[in-house]
Amino acid sequence: MADATSVVGQALWHAHRYDPVYDAFHFRPIPRDLHRSVTFLTDDYLPAGDPPMVIKRVDAMAAAPKPAPLHFIFHSAFCCSTLLARAFDLPGVSMGLKEPVVFNDLSGWKHRGGKPADIARVLDSALTLLARPFAPGEAVIAKPSNIIAPLMAVTLAMRPTAHALFLEAPLRTYLSSIAKKEMTGRLWVRDLLVKLLKDGLIDLGFEPEDFLGQTDLQVAAVGWLAQHALFAKLAAQYPDRVRTLDSETLLARPVEAMTALAALYGLPLGEAAITDIVAGPAFTRHSKHGTEFGSEARAGEYRDAAAVHADEIEKAIVWTEAVAKTAGVLMRLPTPLLPHP
Repeated sequence: MADATSVVGQALWHAHRYDPVYDAFHFRPIPRDLHRSVTFLTDDYLPAGDPPMVIKRVDAMAAAPKPAPLHFIFHSAFCCSTLLARAFDLPGVSMGLKEPVVFNDLSGWKHRGGKPADIARVLDSALTLLARPFAPGEAVIAKPSNIIAPLMAVTLAMRPTAHALFLEAPLRTYLSSIAKKEMTGRLWVRDLLVKLLKDGLIDLGFEPEDFLGQTDLQVAAVGWLAQHALFAKLAAQYPDRVRTLDSETLLARPVEAMTALAALYGLPLGEAAITDIVAGPAFTRHSKHGTEFGSEARAGEYRDAAAVHADEIEKAIVWTEAVAKTAGVLMRLPTPLLPHP
């Protein structure tokens, strides 16, 4: 029977879930090949297997090895963040974690009324347990779900050596992505709105009942703008540690972006390695389906959605720009990863 020391001492055992009732982490064995092949580290994508190893937090922390360098990809959804996390699966250099559920558990605990001090204490433990790479010398690049928004500030404060990228889709691309997902996308943005309201992250001059009178794409734009404002605030707060990027720039200038990210995260990647990454599956295959799917195919999908929903998208953009101006939210993020053209 595996004990806490043997489980926590191996990166194979991923800190998958947290149970606040028993103050325990659930560890699941996830080999590196499985990390690479699944879209996200969630139960929907991981294969069913044996029950997890449940280890009390105090015992897990007592057995935890010295954490590796830990950095982040924070994102506003639909912006190629999974692509980037896959790009950092580089044995001997770094490993990418695609939306570990433990972050979602802490966010959900917060929404259920968890005490901030308790959540911060467990977040600190979770960050240590996630910073266990498969090979010595590797950094860990974690890409949480975007519902971690209320925990980003404390995460950066807890890990003063961590660097982060704030990645977003341009507003038009974001709205086109929501529109092309039809009912699924429109329900998702309303669910996001509820979470952002609970987290107190929407400060745009609206009363709660105003959201009931807004269209789906206006609600989508509110979510985008709220996340955008948070990114801008934290980027200004941590100008030496945080960089910002949009998905269109990433896809148009992938070599420059990966070179700059390697420098931001302190990864020893030369020109040849960067070229191989950009020519590899992370940039040329669909992050969710594994099929061939380069930047031109992505652009084509968004053009088609934009064409079908052009009138609604254009009106939502004009409305969002007016809201941003009134609320004092700048539409261009500070501390760009790459200089603006």
